[in-house]
Order: sequence, then structure tokens, then C-alpha cells
Amino acid sequence: MNDVTFDFKENGMVVGLPDSATYFNYYWLRDACVSCIDPQTRERVFDASELSSAPRATSAMVDDDMVVIGWQDEAQASRVPLALLQQVAAQGRPHDPAEIPRKLWLNDHLPNITRVSQDAVTGTKEGCARLTRALIEDGIAIVTGMENSSESLPRLVKAVGPITPSAEGLFFDVRVEIEPTNLAFTAGPLEMHTDLPGEETAPGVQFLHCMENTVEGGLSLFVDGAAVAEALREEDPEAFALLAGHYIPFFYRHENWDYRAHQRVIETNLDGNVTGVTISQHLQDNMDLPQEVLDSYYPAFLKFIRMMQQERFLMRFRSEAGNCVVFDNHRIVHGREGYVADSGSRHLRGCYTDRGALRSTYRVLAKQGYTGETVEEDAQARA
Repeated sequence: MNDVTFDFKENGMVVGLPDSATYFNYYWLRDACVSCIDPQTRERVFDASELSSAPRATSAMVDDDMVVIGWQDEAQASRVPLALLQQVAAQGRPHDPAEIPRKLWLNDHLPNITRVSQDAVTGTKEGCARLTRALIEDGIAIVTGMENSSESLPRLVKAVGPITPSAEGLFFDVRVEIEPTNLAFTAGPLEMHTDLPGEETAPGVQFLHCMENTVEGGLSLFVDGAAVAEALREEDPEAFALLAGHYIPFFYRHENWDYRAHQRVIETNLDGNVTGVTISQHLQDNMDLPQEVLDSYYPAFLKFIRMMQQERFLMRFRSEAGNCVVFDNHRIVHGREGYVADSGSRHLRGCYTDRGALRSTYRVLAKQGYTGETVEEDAQARA
């Protein structure tokens, strides 16, 4: 590309691309050389701390799709993908296939929930890409055609990522128990919450396989916590800032375990975008923020909880045998209406994987051309 220019500075150089002129630090450029990554292990094999002096470029040119950089104190030139420089110039970081914008939803989302069969998820790359993309975009999806067996759920989960254990073990059964360790194991209503905030790293993706449901009542409740958080930010920026800026304590205690952790009620990333929420009043410990902070924190906290109970956000549906609801436990707030315990049987089997595994699976599929948008678009991407 003859229209790329290079302007050498003391600590870096300005690369003039067709759409912009962007400054790149010399250390960063030296680290970005393709020879720094082992082609077999995909791990970095270059250690910048071993350089005898700070790198300084003496020449630069474009060779096909690479920027070739000569260094003052090194005989070997570096080769940096031009596409990488273009991506960083445009968005500040390399392209990530899993950085898909979230689609926030309200109480009318049920007809639009992505539904994909278990056979498609476990047997085809297109089906697995559809599920993983939906979980990144919408935070929730339904897998249909689940067989009524103990092997069905682990087979589904392992298509997305390794099973993440919790205090309950690898799996848990949501049904009425004589001596329950969790309010979910009763027939009473279950308030809106995210699971296991008392763990330092709460599970990222939850699977709930409905094996039987013939009871009266017991509708499942789901809310897009990110949508509520964004609504709070618009309506009350100060309340949003309090919930996003302070950590509060949660627990999960019983006879054989005692988990404790601090979490932010509203999770944001480095760009300030909402990435999720953490809420669970039945697992919330005594607030340990300074008492003066609580004067403003409590009203903000309770306002957020009340907003999640508003009809505009609340999606209801009845869990059906053979379906598995899969959702982002750091974004989707869920609960349950009470039901009549002796009116039938209700049995959901659950487990978790983490969000890192979800995104890893999607990235691998996307690189192979399976984006999960539509079968036709995936076919075009691979062509």
C-alpha cells in the first residue's frame, strides 16, 4: 500500500493510514511482530525485558499485508500485520469476534428468544454458533429436544465449555426438598436474583434443564439486568454511579460451607459499558460500606430492585419438559412464582459453565466462518 506513511518519533511512530494517522509505541510494535508468537503453542516467546536498550525504528515499509520495521540495535526486522494496525487505529484494540453488541430486551422478548435443538448444538457447528452468539447478544436462549436423562445436560454444556462446579457440586436439582439448602429447593416464590454472588467468581452461564413440570403455578421469571441498569443510568445517573462504583458483601452459608465475596451490583467494563449485574437479597450480607455512603447507596440500591420488578422489564413463561433455558448469570436476573407442591411434579436440573469458555467457543467457531447469525450468512463467510 503506497498510501501508508511513517513518521518516526523518539518513543514511537505515527502510521498514516488511509483513514487516519495513529501513533504506535515502539515497544508495542516490537511486541506485535508475528515472530513473537510460537506458531504451534500460540504463546508469546519474546520477552521485551531482555532488550538491551529501548527499541527505536530506523525504517518501515509495507510488504503485502505486513508492515516491516527495521530496528536500530537489532539485525532482524519485525513484521507486523497491517490489519492489526488498522484495527487498533479504528477501535483501540485488536478485533475480537466475541465483542458483539448486546441487544437489550424488555418483557415482550419471549417470541424472539433464540431456540435451537440440542442435536443442532451438540452435532453441528452452525447450531453451536447460534446458541453461543445468542447468549452473548441476548443473554438468554432455549435449547429444545432435551432427552430426559442424566447424560443429556452434561452433553449440552460441554459443547459450550467445561462444567463449573459450585458448592452444590457439578449439578444441582431444583425441586422440593425436606431440608433444603437453598430457597430454590422449596415451593415458595423465588425473588429476582443472580446465582451464587457469594463466590469470588460467580458462575457465568447457567443451564436449567426442565425434566418435569406438571404443577400449578411456578412460572419462570427473567429480566435483562443490563436493560434495567441502562434505564437506571438514564433516569438517575447518580444512583447508577453508586451501584457501579461500590462493592457490597454477599454470602452462601450452610452447615458444610461458608462462601463470602464482595461484588458490584452493576458491572461495567473499561469503556464504562454495562456488562452485567449482581443481585440477590437472600444472599446479601450486612452492608459494610461507610454509614455515610449508605445514606445515598441504600435508596439507589432499592430503586434498582424496584425497577427490576416493573412489568415493562419482567418476562414470564412456563418451563416445559424437554427444554433447557441457558442464560448469562451475570446479566439475566431470574426468579420464580410460587407453586402448589402437591399439584404435580416440578424438577429442573442445573449446572454452570463460565463466560470465558462461552466466548472462547464462539471465537473458534467465528474464525471457521460460523457466526451464528443465519445459516446462509455463515455459508457465505466460509466461502
